[in-house]
Amino acid sequence: MPDPFSSALSLSGLQTGLRILDIVGTVAFAMSGALLGVRKRFDLFGVLVLGCVTAVGGGAIRDTLTGNTPPLFLRDETYLWLAILGSLLAFALGRRMAYFERAIRVFDTLGLALFAATGAIGALRLGLGPLGVTFAGTLSGVGGGIVRDLLAHEVPEVLYRRDQLYATAAAAGALTVYLLNGRMSSLSQELCGAGVVVLARIVSRRGWVKLPVRRV
Repeated sequence: MPDPFSSALSLSGLQTGLRILDIVGTVAFAMSGALLGVRKRFDLFGVLVLGCVTAVGGGAIRDTLTGNTPPLFLRDETYLWLAILGSLLAFALGRRMAYFERAIRVFDTLGLALFAATGAIGALRLGLGPLGVTFAGTLSGVGGGIVRDLLAHEVPEVLYRRDQLYATAAAAGALTVYLLNGRMSSLSQELCGAGVVVLARIVSRRGWVKLPVRRV
C-alpha cells in the first residue's frame, strides 16, 4: 500500500518539521513547568528544576522504558539547554507569562502529541503489545508533568482534568500508532498518532467530550 504522507512530502522535509515541533514542544513544556514554580514562589533553582523536569522527564521515561539509554537529553544536550532557556524565560517574565499562556497551551499540545507518538514508536520497536505501546506512549507524553506536580506538592493534573483530555488523548494517539503498525512507515504512524492527540485535545477543549466522574 503506498504511503500517502511519504509520497506527498519529502522524507527529509517531514523529519525537519517534526524536529522543529519537538524543539518547540520541549520549550513549551519547560515554560509551563517553570510557570508553576513561579506561581508557587520557588526560587530560581526551583523554577529551573520544575521546568527541566517537565520538559525532559517524559522523554527520559520513554527512553528508559524502550531501552534507549542513556536518555536522549543526555546524549543531545540541545534539549536540556532548550529546557533551561524556556525556564529562564518564564522566570524572567513572571506574571506577564499570562499573556502567552494560550500560545504555550498550543505548543504544549504539540509537545504532548509528538512525545506520545515517539514513545509508542519506540515501544513498537521492542515488540510490545497494544497495552505496552499505549502505556509507554502515554507516560512519554505526561510523565514530566506528573513528576513536576509531585515535586510541587500538587495532585497530578492528569488525574482530575476530566474536561480537557490530556493523558487520555496521549493514550489514544499511542494506540493509533500501534493500530497502524505495518500499514505505513514509522514516520507516517507518528504523524497520524500525533494528529489523533491534537484532535482529541481540540474536541475536549470545546467541551464536546468529557470523561465521566462518579458522584458520591
